[in-house]
Amino acid sequence: MNVKLLQRLTEAAGVPGQEDEIREIVRDELKGICEIRSDALGNLICLKKGSGKGKKGEARKLMLAAHMDEIGFVVKFIDDKGFLRIAPLGGWDPRQMASQRVFVHTEEGPLNGVLILGTKPKHLLTPDEAAKAPTIDNFFVDCGLGGDEAKKRVRLGDMVTMNRTFQRMGKLMTCKAMDDRVAVYVMIEALKAAKSHAVDVYAVATVQEEIGLRGAAASGWAVQPDVVVAIDITLANDYPGIPEQDMITRLGEGAAIKFLDSSLICSPKVVAHFRALAEKHKIKHQIEILTMGGTDAGAIQRLHGGIPAFTLSIPTRYVHTVNETVHEEDVDACVKLLAKYIEDCHAGDYQYR
Repeated sequence: MNVKLLQRLTEAAGVPGQEDEIREIVRDELKGICEIRSDALGNLICLKKGSGKGKKGEARKLMLAAHMDEIGFVVKFIDDKGFLRIAPLGGWDPRQMASQRVFVHTEEGPLNGVLILGTKPKHLLTPDEAAKAPTIDNFFVDCGLGGDEAKKRVRLGDMVTMNRTFQRMGKLMTCKAMDDRVAVYVMIEALKAAKSHAVDVYAVATVQEEIGLRGAAASGWAVQPDVVVAIDITLANDYPGIPEQDMITRLGEGAAIKFLDSSLICSPKVVAHFRALAEKHKIKHQIEILTMGGTDAGAIQRLHGGIPAFTLSIPTRYVHTVNETVHEEDVDACVKLLAKYIEDCHAGDYQYR
């Protein structure tokens, strides 16, 4: 496993609309393997041409989609004392935001800051005040700057990301932004691992997924694939406090083959293809049924009269926190399964009669 690449991807900064740093990593990794271009939204479209030797009626064009953006914030106001107010980009749980360290990404480079809940210290709270749930509007960032200096160095719209580094814990790996950089990693490594394939593979590192699957919709319209596979994380709720029926997936149990989420019902024919490949090649896997959440596949499936769509998921604990955690064997299983699918995609018959 290329741990250094996963670390680079997860520690890189890129909220929706500002994915430049990740785009350059992907470009560096796939140059010489793919024909690469960017579109007007910032999606990076990487074409690895196939042999074109599939039979008539078989799939010709496979799109892979893994999003580059992470949940984060932008600066929306700077007060006269230098404190920053922020607007969220993506689905933050305010309970997970308190007392974190952050980077404020300015034109001159990142500033260190702390993300603090604007409330009385514990010592001064009444029981009613202590019981009140926090909201995102209650938070501010302190960069240690006075009002004039903060307004000089920080611009409205500057992104704010969490200051959390990659670390290993046995076979587990944790960092902010595993969602969805671990999927970008899987896409890159599967493209490298796939041997001869008949289909043209359009591997798209998409933008703005966390605020509505926007990059996927735009790039999917342009690519017009015969089939699309999104790669994303999914919930692994296999920890204390969660009933067994709500665990969704478990770390260490392999690649997650998605059946449905709130954005799509995966093409049953593509699901069957992935399951057959996993069984044939003895790749550890599990079935995912997620009643909430969505992926890039949900935006692409409805284009051009309908496109067979599927999501390959990496089980992840503590999603949308600064400690998103994956199991190295699950990540490797996803790479192997996706590479085998790229090689066998041309054999898929996904149309209804």
